[in-house]
Amino acid sequence: MFTDYRKTTNLITAEMWKSAIEAEGLPVKILPDGNILEWGERVGYRIMVPKGREHVADEILRKL
Repeated sequence: MFTDYRKTTNLITAEMWKSAIEAEGLPVKILPDGNILEWGERVGYRIMVPKGREHVADEILRKL
């Protein structure tokens, strides 16, 4: 089960964070916010990590 971890303003930022976190072995999902008709590169995205593993993602991003 995945839980919301952070929100980003665009797809590029979401992909960068996803790559950084997954490089350390933690699975990540990114999902767009809002209506399906508005999905694109310039909408907000949610970064999701496994429930209970948010502290691991914090440590990974702290190293950057």
